[in-house]
Amino acid sequence: MTPHVIEPDPQAGAAVKAADRAHVFHSWSAQGLIDPLAVAGAEGSYFWDYDGNRYLDFTSGLVYTNIGYQHPRVVAAIQEQAAKLTTFAPAFAIDVRSEAARLIAERTPGDLDKIFFTNGGAEAVENAVRMARLHTGRTKVLSAYRSYHGATSTAINLTGDPRRWASDNGSAGVVRFWAPFLYRSPFYATTEAEECARALQHLEDTIAFEGPATIAAIILETVPGTAGIMTPPPGYLAGVREICDKYGIVFVLDEVMAGFGRTGKWFAAEHFDVVPDLMTFAKGVNSGYVPLGGVAISEKIAATFDKRPYPGGLTYSGHPLACAAAVATIHVMEDEKVVENAAHIGETVLGPGLRELAERHPSVGEVRGMGVFWALDLVKNRETREPLVPYNASGEANAPMAAFGAAAKKNGLWPFVNMNRTHAVPACNVTEAEAKEGLAALDAALTVADEHTA
Repeated sequence: MTPHVIEPDPQAGAAVKAADRAHVFHSWSAQGLIDPLAVAGAEGSYFWDYDGNRYLDFTSGLVYTNIGYQHPRVVAAIQEQAAKLTTFAPAFAIDVRSEAARLIAERTPGDLDKIFFTNGGAEAVENAVRMARLHTGRTKVLSAYRSYHGATSTAINLTGDPRRWASDNGSAGVVRFWAPFLYRSPFYATTEAEECARALQHLEDTIAFEGPATIAAIILETVPGTAGIMTPPPGYLAGVREICDKYGIVFVLDEVMAGFGRTGKWFAAEHFDVVPDLMTFAKGVNSGYVPLGGVAISEKIAATFDKRPYPGGLTYSGHPLACAAAVATIHVMEDEKVVENAAHIGETVLGPGLRELAERHPSVGEVRGMGVFWALDLVKNRETREPLVPYNASGEANAPMAAFGAAAKKNGLWPFVNMNRTHAVPACNVTEAEAKEGLAALDAALTVADEHTA
């Protein structure tokens, strides 16, 4: 793709910003305290503003532009579908909807062969939980602390991070537990094997005290995303699968962020040789070009609704434009070996490069991840592992991370920053040169973080 020639137009940027501030209500924000960047365009792994500043996007949007911005084959597929059939109600069989479902089902593990389409990840979680509750006749759902499952009613109550707090609803039937995370182990473990065994015992104890017959589902992000990219230890997800089978609990894996190449496999579950009963997806399914998500459903759960209507639906379920984008995206990923590239970049560039940065920067406590899905845990002190900023810090307490983020942007990198972490999550088709460019910018920005270490 030929690099786009950036034509600065500050006046147009000012008009965009003024309209935004006058009329757009932004998510997760105090409206009077934000200053959104006015974006003029994007292409591949980069975007730029109206002043001519170009940024390497190490966030992939919100970890969804898995094939980068404006891929010409996907843009063309959306245009062609719009000319053929722009939209149609979900009760009908539509060729592009059927083809998207087929291509997704071919890549999901095991017998997850039926696809219920949604508009995004949160609605996928909502419907997966509804299916689990109806299938089992039970109510409770177990989810982990350090998790994020979406912002709709059930999804936000399942979420384990602080974004849940303002929307907590005690009647939602959600019970939380501690998933494994050796670097900040809640189980005083010193090895991955200990962490795995103790986390599984803790989960089974939680089930025992909650009442196994009351629990419909356990939901886990296969590799937690926003909460910190904590790759589960070997054996953990297989152990959860065994526990679910033992008690007749539906096992739901949330692959909204980890799926479609992000970890160097089509789905992260493949790394752990585990098949859930339900799997949610969104984001990378079509690189976010048109909103799309869904639930991949096992044969056993799909059979529950063979003669019994499923009481759920969405006006835009399987929207033709979104499905056309998904079909094109999956073909692009196959033809251009995007999944293989994500694995290669992780193994040969990002993983080694981030670990090398950790050796030189005292602010880096731990590097973890796979594929193009990495996190740097930034600390004040490597020995105590005290986070660089307090949990859920804001304002002056968050100043060290704010300074780090500003330094990254000054060096042409748009970073993913959450609490005391920065995530390296570029597009799955990022090139070696682009990944190294990002590492160089992180190197410079980490010198700012180092100033706040003890």
